[in-house]
Amino acid sequence: MKKLLLAAVSIIALTAWARAADAPENWDKNCAACHAKDGKGATKAGRMAGVKDFADAAYQKTFTDDQAIASVKDGKKDDKGKEKMKPFAEKLTDDEIKALVAYVRTLAK
Repeated sequence: MKKLLLAAVSIIALTAWARAADAPENWDKNCAACHAKDGKGATKAGRMAGVKDFADAAYQKTFTDDQAIASVKDGKKDDKGKEKMKPFAEKLTDDEIKALVAYVRTLAK
């Protein structure tokens, strides 16, 4: 019984680690084109969309993890309703989105 429990805990831990490891890959694949690899948003698409600098610790304090998760899931629109960022709710799982937000937090300097 103890071996079975230990095996289950190990599998859960490895799964969580693998998802966390996927966050930089998901960032590169889905976010870096606008937000840049370093999160500063210094890309042509980022400047056009007016993305914020995620490497700025002061800016990161202006939003909660829940707000960031909602933005990733639902996307972002400007005041006129024009899509600024597409939603990722159907492309990424909830765990992947949470891991992505945790990764964004590591970009702050």
